[in-house]
Amino acid sequence: MTQSNRDTQTFTQGVALIVGGGPGISSSCARLFAESGMRVGVAARNPEKEVLRTLEKAYGVRRYACDASEPAAVARLFEDVVQDIGTPRLVVHNIDGRVPGIFRKNIIEADPAMAFETLRNSAFSAFLVGQRAARLMLGNEPDANGARGTIIFTNASASLKGFPSSGAFAMACHAKSGLAQSMARELMPQGVHVANVPIDAAVGWTQEDGTRSHRFAGTTVDDDMADPVHIAHTYLHLHRQHRSTWAFEVVLRPWVEKW
Repeated sequence: MTQSNRDTQTFTQGVALIVGGGPGISSSCARLFAESGMRVGVAARNPEKEVLRTLEKAYGVRRYACDASEPAAVARLFEDVVQDIGTPRLVVHNIDGRVPGIFRKNIIEADPAMAFETLRNSAFSAFLVGQRAARLMLGNEPDANGARGTIIFTNASASLKGFPSSGAFAMACHAKSGLAQSMARELMPQGVHVANVPIDAAVGWTQEDGTRSHRFAGTTVDDDMADPVHIAHTYLHLHRQHRSTWAFEVVLRPWVEKW
């Protein structure tokens, strides 16, 4: 077998776990990873969502119930995934974490309990998932690229700039960035690629009528929103990168986004 064929085999086999299950980035990643030959699991608080049922039927994606802010639930998730489909070589943490009541609340109005819950849902869940993923991946045999696995954290523009009336979310996103950076410095020398991906845009996913839209930003016009299909391709590319050029932070934004 040639080196090229060995590399291709490495990238088209293995297990991927996506934590956070919705119709946008998570679903696009699940479809692409499955099409690439990976065994895929998706975890969500509500695994009975229609979009996840469709992924199971069409792509063989395994569905798991998990509140990723609970340590015992995350431990159980990884145990079940290993038993069902194998040890992950690719883990994506794709959880926004904001509770509805904290959205667009200024610092005077923001409820402390909601701010804490946002931090727990986002950064703390990222810690729990990242920790479990790292423990397993460090036990993987290195592939042809010398890699033991890839951990990707979806983040937001709030990780780069604290917007007005977004203190709780900015706090959580900055915390996730700090976690990812610390993990990358610790784990990359041991063969685990860690990447932080702030999405500086609304993410518009394809609706039943064929348009792409976001629940707050409306309908996509001329690719003015991030397309989750192409976000998924970026994630797969990160997983496939040669270790001599591993990227840590990749900021994605549409061509017309003001920044």
